[in-house]
Amino acid sequence: MSEHSPQFPKKSAKKPVSGPASDGQMPPIKVDWTLLKSLAPYPTEAFHFVSEGLAHTVQSIHGHREEVKELVPTDENRHINGRQLCLGLRNYALERYGLLARTVLHRWNIKATEDFGKIVFAMVDARLMRKTDEDTPEDFQHVFDFHEAFPDVHEVARG
Repeated sequence: MSEHSPQFPKKSAKKPVSGPASDGQMPPIKVDWTLLKSLAPYPTEAFHFVSEGLAHTVQSIHGHREEVKELVPTDENRHINGRQLCLGLRNYALERYGLLARTVLHRWNIKATEDFGKIVFAMVDARLMRKTDEDTPEDFQHVFDFHEAFPDVHEVARG
């Protein structure tokens, strides 16, 4: 997946949303939430999480765009595969939510790495994310076990 992360509007909307960004960045990409939800039945927060997690993972693997030695970094040299994205999303969830990571992801109907893949490919179909010819939904299958990767707060308390 390439770092073509959309700047989602902060509030959930039923219709496409766009407009100038107040911080001088590119304006948000129009997001058709109805289309996205028809492609993958996850709440808006799940799409935001995967988008932010993609940026986090690309940055972890390839560094900040300013740190790249080339004058114009290309999407190809910032590409990550499905396995790398899953592992990056695991790390991002743990950093962001700690012991509540599994609870938060379950609330968004994300219960396995395959769910990350469904969200990613829905975003690809909606033209919010890019993929290479080698990227497939199978790249997201069985990357890790959620119960092992995200210890539940109650399991930790029991010892």
